[in-house]
Amino acid sequence: MSQQDPKKREKTLRPLATLFPYLLRHKTRLVLATIALLAAAGLTLVLPIAVRYMVDYGFSADNPNLIDDYFIGIIFVIALLAVTSALRYYMVMMIGERVVADLRSDVFRHLTYLSPSFYDRSKSGEIISRLTADTTLIQSAFGASASIALRHVLMFAGSTTLMVITSPRLSLFVLLAIPLIVLPLLGFGRSVRNRTSHAQSTLANAIAYATEVLGSIRTLQAFTNEKTVSDQFGVDIESTYEAALVATKARAFLIATIILIIASSIVAVLWVGSLDVVEGRMSGGQLTQFLIYSIIAAGAMSELSQVWGELAKAAGAADRITGLLHVPSEINAPAKPVALPSTTNGEISFNSVSFHYPTAKEAGVLESLNLSIKKGETVAIVGPSGAGKSTLIQLLMRYYDPVSGQITMDGVQLDATDPRELRKHIALVPQDTAIFGTSIAENISFGKEGATREQVIAAAKFALAANFIQDMKDGYDTVIGERGVTLSGGQRQRIAIARAILKDAPVLLLDEATSALDAQSETIVQKALDKLMKGRTTLIIAHRLATVLKADRIVVMDRGKIVEEGTHDTLVAQNGLYAKLARMQFEVGSEALNSE
Repeated sequence: MSQQDPKKREKTLRPLATLFPYLLRHKTRLVLATIALLAAAGLTLVLPIAVRYMVDYGFSADNPNLIDDYFIGIIFVIALLAVTSALRYYMVMMIGERVVADLRSDVFRHLTYLSPSFYDRSKSGEIISRLTADTTLIQSAFGASASIALRHVLMFAGSTTLMVITSPRLSLFVLLAIPLIVLPLLGFGRSVRNRTSHAQSTLANAIAYATEVLGSIRTLQAFTNEKTVSDQFGVDIESTYEAALVATKARAFLIATIILIIASSIVAVLWVGSLDVVEGRMSGGQLTQFLIYSIIAAGAMSELSQVWGELAKAAGAADRITGLLHVPSEINAPAKPVALPSTTNGEISFNSVSFHYPTAKEAGVLESLNLSIKKGETVAIVGPSGAGKSTLIQLLMRYYDPVSGQITMDGVQLDATDPRELRKHIALVPQDTAIFGTSIAENISFGKEGATREQVIAAAKFALAANFIQDMKDGYDTVIGERGVTLSGGQRQRIAIARAILKDAPVLLLDEATSALDAQSETIVQKALDKLMKGRTTLIIAHRLATVLKADRIVVMDRGKIVEEGTHDTLVAQNGLYAKLARMQFEVGSEALNSE
């Protein structure tokens, strides 16, 4: 409950205020925008005075040129008003765009540093929604809405002051109506914001579902589930519509209430003012001036009620987007991180390591595991699914920290290091290689920042990828589809190997690097891996015996523990779990051959 209290308090504050530091980065533009805003408001408030004098004195036969002079003056004021308004709009919109660009960059940068455990419990579609839809609402707030709100606050304050100066008696009628306008604004404003925030959340859920489905379009179509997912998305969108409709009804009721009160106040002022003119207590010009100011004040209040709804939407978005910025990374560098040796040997040790994933605390993955790997040694980890094999790699990469026990590299505890510095000493070739929708050269150079074209080509040749790359239309500049859908599994793996070659790290981690490949692709990839493993400490996670036979040592895991250790021959002779797994592979392979 204590963790939720800060969030509850935030909803009683102004979430947009948390973004003011982004405004203060652009003080010069902010000052210019403020000057333009004040000038435009001041010029607008001058116009009713000019109209008053024109009504009172412009129709006099004694000075027929007076009308020309007044209209020329009014045109000049309007021209200045147009220039200052345009400058205000440009400066404010530019600030809004700049604030959102900075905010998006900061949020994305923060997201890249968050540990994988955050993404284990978060929906990527919802995160994307915050980066796009929510920041667009904030842009509108800091661009148009905030500027309009400030302008109308100034217009209301200025016109109200000038109304009091023009006619204190009539001003009393207007001032009495202000509480009737402000109270609904305050009373319904929070309700509008809460309903708007709920509508944004339902939209984010719908986007998250759509992102997940479209990212698995082949699986969706393979099982002919197009109608099922379309129906589900329709339900989600309908929920979004219903939530938006509730928020819109609340805003509409707020606007209608305020307009009714404002219009009634203006009619009352006109009624009483007309009687004052008839009885000689004020001139027709004064009444005209007062009416214009009252209309300006009423219009400002009406616009504020509408802008309030827009700002309420932006406040809900600010709550959500700043929530991302406040998410702490669970894996951080200590205050004084211990540096690994500049020349890392790659000696790795697991000492009584126990671990469970944050999303499944009741299920222990590793239990008091002990394992030592020497410099340059190749160790293969085998075992049934769920034995905890891939978890070793997750811990070595320091995506997670052990619940208990210690992991060291060259005698340095990993939890005492900076995670980013640690990862510079490790190259990873995963089973599911991440391929980006850019060129092949850019995908390979992902392994080393600032890699030259020559280094990329050399890495591709070493990874036995050069031939298929050169056969493509644009060679290394060929743009491949998102997630590498235009490449085969073997081609994707060779790009992953080329990345690892570019990184040239002393420790190599192979996580089921060939498990999804056909025999021909596996042969090619295995040759590239053999070249890559030379001179490096290598940890291989694999199911296939062909991948582990060349290892210096085989470690067999089951239910988070090491149950056997040795070479292939010694483990087969022991007739334990490894021998059972080996027999199963041979039997499956024989059955497959016989069936053909």
